[in-house]
Amino acid sequence: MKYFLILFLILFQSDVDAQLDSDPWSILAMVDKESKFDDMMGMIVETARPQAIPMALNGKELEIRGYIIALAAKTELKHFMFSRYPQNMCFFCGAAGPESAMQVFLKSGDIIDYTTDKVVIKGTLNIQSGDPSGLIYTLKNAELIDVIKP
Repeated sequence: MKYFLILFLILFQSDVDAQLDSDPWSILAMVDKESKFDDMMGMIVETARPQAIPMALNGKELEIRGYIIALAAKTELKHFMFSRYPQNMCFFCGAAGPESAMQVFLKSGDIIDYTTDKVVIKGTLNIQSGDPSGLIYTLKNAELIDVIKP
């Protein structure tokens, strides 16, 4: 039984690693959702809490693909929202959940140009709870790796 458990854990970990390499968003999407009335907003809001697998990524370096959602009308950005989906389908437009978006802070001094193309970024994942914005994930000390042209 002990050997079976060890084998299972090794196979499970390699499956998680493979999934993380191909699409980290699928790992970050592993959340438990709860709907409850928010007194401050005066309406029912849905909150999401990461499960154990994404929580294990807290503080780890992560390379991820997605779309830049600018927070201001600027072409040069050092802080922005990042989404699994293009802006017309993103969390803030109501078409996806908070587990499909994160805020990004670039390395000190780095600036990137806004683009509607899919991009690859890398940084340190920070998982937070209780953020009134509803965001779960933040990528810190991030850098642009690639712009994926169609």
